[in-house]
Amino acid sequence: MNKSSLTVLLLASSLALFTGCEGSNSHPPVKPADNAATGTPSPAPGQSTATASPTPSTTPAGNNTAKTPDSGKSGANQVVAEPNSTMVLVNKQFALPEKYEPSDLVYPDVPFTFKEKIEKRKMRKEAAAALEKLFAGAKKDGISLAGVSAYRSNATQKSIFNNYVKNDGEEKAKTYSAVPGHSEHETGLAIDVSGSDGKCAAQDCFGGTKEAEWLAKHSAEYGFIIRYLKGKESITGYQYEPWHIRYVGTQAAKEIASKGITLEEYLNAVPVTK
Repeated sequence: MNKSSLTVLLLASSLALFTGCEGSNSHPPVKPADNAATGTPSPAPGQSTATASPTPSTTPAGNNTAKTPDSGKSGANQVVAEPNSTMVLVNKQFALPEKYEPSDLVYPDVPFTFKEKIEKRKMRKEAAAALEKLFAGAKKDGISLAGVSAYRSNATQKSIFNNYVKNDGEEKAKTYSAVPGHSEHETGLAIDVSGSDGKCAAQDCFGGTKEAEWLAKHSAEYGFIIRYLKGKESITGYQYEPWHIRYVGTQAAKEIASKGITLEEYLNAVPVTK
């Protein structure tokens, strides 16, 4: 083979190789956006995404983990992967899976401001047992509590939120009510509490009552936290709610309460300010 023929053959082989590589990767992968909920950078190509979950300083069992991006209109960045965890983080950035419903809902044996055995009287079994102890502890201290609203299905939360939007507009409604899928009430781990007389139930005036003072001081002993703290609105996304308590277990609750922090801060999942 002469020099000219050899050159032509080499050029043809190189062209065929280049065409084959381009054809197998005609749509290169798009780099995922940074995790806006945790402030952690996107993984490099080929790097595992398993470390993208919010992690507290002392990691509790069943830590909440981020799963898939939420493509709905709720504005969430992640859908939680472990909705049954007692440490699940549900807020404006993290949503429950679509059609999620706790499988262990029960009726806690505590008084409510209503008589009917309806949906909003239920809580998950572990949280319900802890609530019974909390109410009993309050009673020993001369404080009579009553439940106002515990579990809500997604359909119920949707109805409630839509009514608030009609009355106050969407922007204002989002300061005190959650978009469906983003409400802690849907987890079965949260409950709104008042005094046994029902006065100031789920209202700002509850903050000045002896019942609110007792809850702020003693809830953590029974595994509950005041979920939406005063002065932490920019983190939680909601106004101060001294009546809204959330079960996380005694270990986490005591640490959160002693530091005066939110669940977001405890899980290192403070929203990035945009």
